[in-house]
Amino acid sequence: MSRNEIAFTLHVGGETTRKTICIDHAIIAGWTGRDPVAREKHIAELEELGVPRPASTPIYYRVASRRLTTDNSIEVSGSDSSGEVEFVLIQSGGERYIGLGSDHTDRKVETYNITASKQMCDKPIAGELWAYEEVRGHWDSLILRSWAWWGGEKTLYQEGPITAMLPPEEIVKGFEGRDSLPDGAAMFCGTLAALGGIRPAPKFEFEIEDSVLGRRIRHAYEIAELPVLG
Repeated sequence: MSRNEIAFTLHVGGETTRKTICIDHAIIAGWTGRDPVAREKHIAELEELGVPRPASTPIYYRVASRRLTTDNSIEVSGSDSSGEVEFVLIQSGGERYIGLGSDHTDRKVETYNITASKQMCDKPIAGELWAYEEVRGHWDSLILRSWAWWGGEKTLYQEGPITAMLPPEEIVKGFEGRDSLPDGAAMFCGTLAALGGIRPAPKFEFEIEDSVLGRRIRHAYEIAELPVLG
C-alpha cells in the first residue's frame, strides 16, 4: 500500500493546529453533478475533447496516494493537461475534514483511457482543512472558484455553489456502500463546468469560500511542461 504523509493546518473550533495525516487511499469521484443538466454539460464538454461518456454516474477512480501534493508546482508530460477545482473529503482519526484540490488530468490520455489519465498527473491540494461538522449546517452556502493564468493575466475559469455536486454523504455512500470513508482516505468529489471550455494554462489557482464563517481555503500551482519526444 502506498502511503503519503501530508502536513495540514486544521481549523477546528476556532483553533488552528498542525497535523500530519497519512493518506493511504486516494479516490477521484467523477460525474457527481446534482443537476442532470449541468452534469450533461460537463460530459458534453469532455466529449468535445474526445472523452467517452462514463459507464455510470457517479464513477470512482483510484489513484496512487502519492499523487497528492501541497507543492506550488507540478511537472507534466506535454501540453495536454489542465486542472479543475474540487472539494476534497479526508477521513483521519475517525473525523471527516473538508479540503480543496485540483484534479489535474492529461486530457489527451483521457480520450482513450480515463483511469490512466487520472494517474498521469499529480493532484495539487491545499494545505488547510476544515472540520466537516462545522460547515455541514450551512453546506449550501459554500462556493468553489478557480482561475487560470495566461500571459500573466488571471482569468476566472470556474465558479459556482458547492451544491452543483451531490451531497457529500451521497457521494461517499456510492463508493463502497458505507456511510464513511476508510480512515486515511482522501476523495475528490467532482467539479464545475469550465467557463469557455477546458483548456491548459501555465498556472492554476482555486478556492473554496465559506461566507457564513468568513473564511477561505486557497491554493495555486504552476505547471511545468516536460517534452514528449515519442
